[in-house]
Amino acid sequence: MSRLIPFFGFLLLVALFGFGIWWNTQHDQREVPSPLINKPAPAYVLPKLDDPAQTVSRASMLGKPYLINVFASWCIACGEEHPVLMSEAQRIGVPLVGYNYKDEPDDAKAWLARHGNPYSLIIADREGRTAIDFGVYGAPESFLVDAKGVIRYKRIGPLTPEVIEKELKPAIAALAKETP
Repeated sequence: MSRLIPFFGFLLLVALFGFGIWWNTQHDQREVPSPLINKPAPAYVLPKLDDPAQTVSRASMLGKPYLINVFASWCIACGEEHPVLMSEAQRIGVPLVGYNYKDEPDDAKAWLARHGNPYSLIIADREGRTAIDFGVYGAPESFLVDAKGVIRYKRIGPLTPEVIEKELKPAIAALAKETP
């Protein structure tokens, strides 16, 4: 009987690996539930990318909904997402706020000069400390924040035209219905 213990251990491992593979095929890995949905955005005070002497805070952004888009010059997926932002930024329906993540300011500015700037405002989190409070896994990520400073939507990965139409615009429309 003791000779069968390794065999049963092997069968248990095969079952666990099989379940893990099945689980990953059934769920979109970009749909990581955020504990911040329907909770206030973390407090932050971050410098503007173009003028680090000026800062932007959560409190200064209250009053209008906005979409924060986490990006970086070193991010390959951000380069894929950027043309979509360039074409859709004006039609999204809320200001698009760039959140430059763990990037050298000069690199970010050069990247935007080369690819275009779809953002109405860009804040910089060079060390990535505030990003931890937002639960950022990496770039690109996007957060829809309502006029009261509450996070209403989070997207991990690039925004695509399909995601904008099927997920983001309905979330923005829902905000408009809530506003008196």
